Amino acid sequence: MYKQGNIVLVPVPFSDLKKQKQRPVLIISSDSYNELAEDIVVLAITSKIKDLAYSVVIESKDLTEGKLKVTSEIRTDKIYTLSKSIVRKKFGQVNTEVLEGIRVKIKELIK
Repeated sequence: MYKQGNIVLVPVPFSDLKKQKQRPVLIISSDSYNELAEDIVVLAITSKIKDLAYSVVIESKDLTEGKLKVTSEIRTDKIYTLSKSIVRKKFGQVNTEVLEGIRVKIKELIK
């Protein structure tokens, strides 16, 4: 089962829809939702750091499981609902401080 705070890889198509690339996303839907639904709610993760108002920067030290190759940014303004069936693999888990930072940024985004 996928849990809130998991970092997973999903295929993302290029704009021409002919090729795709594996991209990391952070699961933000609750564990109870993830257990019952066929989908997960996720945020985009990018290594192109722009330090935007609605992003949270993470490093390997911010993970309780796994490792990041490079410092990355979780974009709380890039929210997607995806089918669990497209997840390629889980490779990390963010700590509770990161999750709390994400909650704060999402609240700022929708207030």
